[in-house]
Amino acid sequence: MTDLPRTAAVVTPRDLPLGLADLPLRVDAWVSGLRMDAAPQDGDVLLRLLEIGFLPGERVRVVARAFPAGDPLAVRVGRTTFALRRREAALVQVSTRAPVVEVPA
Repeated sequence: MTDLPRTAAVVTPRDLPLGLADLPLRVDAWVSGLRMDAAPQDGDVLLRLLEIGFLPGERVRVVARAFPAGDPLAVRVGRTTFALRRREAALVQVSTRAPVVEVPA
């Protein structure tokens, strides 16, 4: 049996960033960033996402999906709910692990 070195971090699927479009319903998550490697035609969408509050550290939740295809999604960011297409939601990277807030000493 091989032991992991003490400095190795074990990464669980819960720690990996995922797209907002793939987040299960009613699961709290936090924005970790936007996909800046998106296609050039998505530049306006990225700007709109920033303007409406999809900023790093902001809490998000998928509250509903249209039936049957799941497009669009109703997404809550902060206290506001928006409808996003799956393609738009996929540009938002989220993590189900709350961000660590450092308090100045």
